[in-house]
Amino acid sequence: MEVTNAIGRRKAAVARVYLTPGKGNIIINDRDFKQYFPNTLLQYIVEQPLHLLEVAQKYDIKVNLDGGGVKGQAEALRLGITRALIKIDETCKPKLKLAGFTTRDPREVERKKPGRPKARKRFQFSKR
Repeated sequence: MEVTNAIGRRKAAVARVYLTPGKGNIIINDRDFKQYFPNTLLQYIVEQPLHLLEVAQKYDIKVNLDGGGVKGQAEALRLGITRALIKIDETCKPKLKLAGFTTRDPREVERKKPGRPKARKRFQFSKR
């Protein structure tokens, strides 16, 4: 039984993905992924690379997810699954790249500046 691992990141979320040949089970932090992501849109995001390559029932996926919000976690998991699938079969990379799953979204939260309520927001200006 060969285990393929990969890491996906998005904002503050980190997904460590372990792919093994199996029946299509996805376990996130020792919970079923439909229980972890009750929202069907997030479930769809997670399964996108598997459905694109039609390998949803071929692999068991175990994931350690940490940090960030639910959307960031789902997108980090999608990137991790994509990278693991590319490690297994290099020929599927062009298809995944064309769908935009191989790109790591580099956007991060801008830091808060001193003397301001948020990163760019300012307190109300008073002339007198």
